Amino acid sequence: MADGAVKLIIWDDAKQLAVVTLEFRSQVFQARLSRSQILVALLNSVSLYAFSSPPKKVSSFETADNPAGLCCLGSKIVAFPGRTPGQVQIVEIRTGNVSIIPAHGSPLKAMTLSPNGEILATASETGTLIRLFSTTNCARISELRRGVDPAAIFSLAISPSSTLLAVTSDKATLHIFDLPHSNRHSSAIVSHTIRSSSPYSTSSLDGPNSATASTNRTKWGILGSIPLMPRLFSDAYSFASTPIAIDDDPHAALRGTAKPPVPIPGIPGGKARKGVLGWLDDWTLVVVGAGRDGRWEKFVLGRGEDGRRWVGRQGWKRYLGV
Repeated sequence: MADGAVKLIIWDDAKQLAVVTLEFRSQVFQARLSRSQILVALLNSVSLYAFSSPPKKVSSFETADNPAGLCCLGSKIVAFPGRTPGQVQIVEIRTGNVSIIPAHGSPLKAMTLSPNGEILATASETGTLIRLFSTTNCARISELRRGVDPAAIFSLAISPSSTLLAVTSDKATLHIFDLPHSNRHSSAIVSHTIRSSSPYSTSSLDGPNSATASTNRTKWGILGSIPLMPRLFSDAYSFASTPIAIDDDPHAALRGTAKPPVPIPGIPGGKARKGVLGWLDDWTLVVVGAGRDGRWEKFVLGRGEDGRRWVGRQGWKRYLGV
């Protein structure tokens, strides 16, 4: 930072040089890249640039306070918080048309766009429900229930085939959901994996209780079909879940003492993110943690002999070296 300016630098590791430099007068909370676009989130605005040299600003939009830097960049659209907490703005890149989705009654905590650009998943600070919206007409497609108790959602991620949704939260749990109309496709993917990859069996998982499975239809049995029952009995739940490693103090590894937390330079909010999700393929994903015991964990999906799908940890590795 110099003369009050914050620089966003895009580095070409192959050429070993900075290919793009953007300057801002306030902190950058997130940046998303594609082959042709750059999306930058500040506290109260987002800006879209053409990925060129020099980069050209295409548009800029105001948002509600967005300390998490929530924004999504697709091939045809961008999505980010609206001016009112809980709302989402969807902008068509080619036309500039803006659509507003009243997604939640409380501020947004997490959001993600499917790889095919057709589904937007959002969660609020309450953390009990994940809502799915069509990016074509902004209609709400479905609601997925993470749980009954409030939770801080760490991360949302949709699989490469846009058939599964992974969710992590401060409940130290990874949940896997079917996306609407994707049951047959996702089941076929997992079945193929089990047949072709023998290591993806329950015997290869870490820990005695690392994998659990459930089905939406049998979560509450007959209670889910009784009229006038509370909605939580009929909501769609994850088909599988498993514990993840999190640390209550993400500063401990860097601090090494019991002194009050010191903000980590260069990280929005000064706190390292926990439970960050990344799909490697349609049946394998990684969860990156932070803190004193910072590690990444690898999880795989499978199907048991009883036909029920499960998710379990296949391996892990510390990356902080402490």
